Amino acid sequence: MSNPVGWFEIYVQDMPRAKAFYEKVFQVSLSPLVGPDQEAMQMYTFEMEDHKYGATGALVKMESVPTGFAGTLVYFSCEDCAVEAKRAVDAGGKIFKDKESIGEYGHIAMVQDTEGNMIGLHSMQ
Repeated sequence: MSNPVGWFEIYVQDMPRAKAFYEKVFQVSLSPLVGPDQEAMQMYTFEMEDHKYGATGALVKMESVPTGFAGTLVYFSCEDCAVEAKRAVDAGGKIFKDKESIGEYGHIAMVQDTEGNMIGLHSMQ
């Protein structure tokens, strides 16, 4: 049986701004995913390691696709979600929910990115 999430897409309005936000918060490099129609859709993917736990996905800029607060909530795994929450603020985002315990399942925090999307942060410490 595979993990329930195989891919995610976070829709954005300003790709350079969103790309800079996610690269700074998670200290990763996003790579362009080249498709047949670069004018209609831009994609930058998060790095993926085969045979590792978790899923990968992409930032996507597509005409007529809205972004914002009430979209799908993706949780990113972190060592300490308070660290990434602070980085989110430093990168131009906002903290919606500070780090809080979810009991035996660790801790979560929730932040808004520079596009108004809500993302979750999860850590065991």
